[in-house]
Amino acid sequence: MVRYTMYILLAFTSFIYSCGNADKTQAQQQTSAESQVTEAPKEKSTPVILFFGNSITAGYQLDIKDAFPALIQNRLDSLGYTYKVVNAGLSGETSAGGLNRIDWVLQTVPDIFVLELGANDGLRGLDLDETKKNLKGIINKVREANPDVKIILAGMQVPPNLGNEYTGKFQGMFSEIAEESNTELIPFLLDGVAGNPDLNLNDGIHPTPEGHQIVAENVWPILQPLLEKEPNS
Repeated sequence: MVRYTMYILLAFTSFIYSCGNADKTQAQQQTSAESQVTEAPKEKSTPVILFFGNSITAGYQLDIKDAFPALIQNRLDSLGYTYKVVNAGLSGETSAGGLNRIDWVLQTVPDIFVLELGANDGLRGLDLDETKKNLKGIINKVREANPDVKIILAGMQVPPNLGNEYTGKFQGMFSEIAEESNTELIPFLLDGVAGNPDLNLNDGIHPTPEGHQIVAENVWPILQPLLEKEPNS
């Protein structure tokens, strides 16, 4: 609990710092995300897992191979699965930005879609009713592209200094969306990472490569049961 409190306070105080350094990083990550989307396999014989999120998904200040989506790809490959992971993370992305961007990203239609957005809305103290509406809008657009898609929603948490009411509403929002939209839920994506200085960069909020390994472990138990294709023998 102490570690988590440290994490969320650092998250709030370093938000301005992150924004001030976001433009160059965002441009680089947008190029990377666009490249991954356009290079994704179009043949339906190769199912796609699309990670759609913000700086956590994008692997802020890290090589993309160290971000948790790439670690998931490594595990899939090592186990003989034929899935292709696409990292469509973008630093600074809000739920509204994601809703605007999703149509372009869906030129690659996913079989499994992992949605990791909302944290930046919370850090900015945005209207959570709008955040919820945006996240559900993204889910609906993904289902329009593929009615059979399987969706995982990644839960996050925000600083307590935003007020108990806002903090509680934010935390509960993800389980509400998961239930109302019939998606799988990762309760807290950064469980075991948040608040640990050894697992975060100097800003205190973005995981190190070692932190991303734990994030991948948080994702895997929710993702693995959704994999339909048997591993190659």
